[in-house]
Order: sequence, then C-alpha cells, then structure tokens
Amino acid sequence: MALVKYNQLRDLRIMQEQMSRLLSLSWNHDIPSEDINEGLWQPAVDIYETADSIVIKAELPAVDQKDIEVRIEDSTLILKGERKHEDEVKKENYHRIERYFGSFQRSFSLPITVDQERVDAVCEKGVLTITLPKKKETRPKQINVKVK
Repeated sequence: MALVKYNQLRDLRIMQEQMSRLLSLSWNHDIPSEDINEGLWQPAVDIYETADSIVIKAELPAVDQKDIEVRIEDSTLILKGERKHEDEVKKENYHRIERYFGSFQRSFSLPITVDQERVDAVCEKGVLTITLPKKKETRPKQINVKVK
C-alpha cells in the first residue's frame, strides 16, 4: 500500500474555513441555526489492508443508497453523496440540530497495485465498504528459507 503523506496545513485550512463560517453565522441572527449543519460534513473513514485487498469503510448513516456515488478517475477513488434533511419536522420546531446535512465528497489516491476492474462497494447498516482488490502479480509471496 502506498503511504500518503499527512498534510497538517490542509486540515488547519479546512478548520479555519469552518470556524469562519460558524462565526459569521452566529453574528447573523436572521439565518436559522440548522443552516450551520448544512454542507460542512465529510463522512469518517477507516482504511486498512489485507493480503488480497485494500478496504475503505465510510460511515454514511441516514444516506440513501441512491444518493451515494463511487467512481474511479485517473487512479483516484471518488466518494460523493448527499445526506438530505428530513422534511417531516418543520425547521422552527427543532430545539437542537447537531447532525450535518448536505453534499459531501472524499477522494483517495489509489496505488498502482489495485485492480481497478474488480472494485466492489456494498452499503450495509449505514456503513459503505469499498473493497479494492490487489493485482495478482503485486501480491506478496511467501518464500521459505531452507537451512543447510
């Protein structure tokens, strides 16, 4: 699996943008508080590797499967979707809204060892599991060492 360099500045920039938006919304009382939760979220992911594949698990609670898009473009896995706000309760009847709603997009660079033709995605109980099988020729091979 290719190592991905951690970029602290990117995370700080994202946090600064989110904080700026929250502060500007808190000073403007005409905007309903639920707008704070729209469009700020990215699903949490776990990425791990097995001998045969790389697995990405993304938490997508309350996201309809028809609103999830998984695609590969130029060795980049793109996960897009939208969590829609339930319209059955009027906005003015809410006491508190802490869940995020709106569109999201995550992108992951794929190593050349991934067989892009055999990628599989399954959504079960609010968790999207994307399995990225490794090419057979790039899988590690165990070599037994003989002692003489």
